[in-house]
Amino acid sequence: MEVSSNGSNGSSSSSSSIKPLANPFVNSKLLSSFRASLQKRPPPDTSSTEGSPKPNIFATLWRPNLTNTDDFIPLYSDCIAKACSRTQEYLLFKDPEDKFHPTPEVLTQIFLMTYIGQSLSLNMTDHFNCTVMTPEQRILLGADWVWAVLERPTKNPRIQIAVRVLHLPDREGIAEDYPPEGRTESLQMAQQESSNKTVCERMVDFCASIGKDCYALFLFMGRKNDTGKIYGVLSNNFQAAVGKVDKIDRDLIENFFKGSRYLHTPTGMLQTITTKKDEEPLTVLIKFN
Repeated sequence: MEVSSNGSNGSSSSSSSIKPLANPFVNSKLLSSFRASLQKRPPPDTSSTEGSPKPNIFATLWRPNLTNTDDFIPLYSDCIAKACSRTQEYLLFKDPEDKFHPTPEVLTQIFLMTYIGQSLSLNMTDHFNCTVMTPEQRILLGADWVWAVLERPTKNPRIQIAVRVLHLPDREGIAEDYPPEGRTESLQMAQQESSNKTVCERMVDFCASIGKDCYALFLFMGRKNDTGKIYGVLSNNFQAAVGKVDKIDRDLIENFFKGSRYLHTPTGMLQTITTKKDEEPLTVLIKFN
């Protein structure tokens, strides 16, 4: 579901071109229909509904009017800068009493919700939107959320970036805990269905099934030699590694950084993928902050 936030109090509402799955196993063609919805279905109107809190006047003083398809790129960079800065506060924080240890899920949500709040305040979601996965979708497809460059005026996805957050190994050891009431039958079945592949392999398969205009972005919340920074590896060609390596996992993807001399900025990443030729394979290394 696409998460949006209205008002200065940060309250959230949900709407999307991808609807939450009440039971993703009712239809055996779940994955194909979900992928089709990503490719074809335009997002619904997300204008404020009756009863929604009115936005703070200061939040509406500057709302850019985007006319060019690439005008969103500097706004995206601003959103990323805010999200990275906020997340880095928690990545670098050291509790003197050694009691506060933010879980991977908390760090992911801090980044994501900060990004979403800023993107809404900059009025860029009609050009570049963010679709957040349900728990079942996260397990089955491997992605935490999907960014999409939208065509005008149809608002159909032109380029998609499926994002998976990868945390440091010591943090990854903290299992994602679903409360008893959240352990639905569909969630348990999703876990069983996906148990034979790593989370990275699931996202690579998902992106490959859509095509070369869908990129897998693995977002590193710290690397082994730089725990306080956020990095990324983006590619539409990870599928080429299938069958050539034992498995696609964090260690394999982090090896892309070995010997690298140049890291793109978030702005450079988007400029590169929006200007490349169709069907051309591309792999980009990014330093987000």
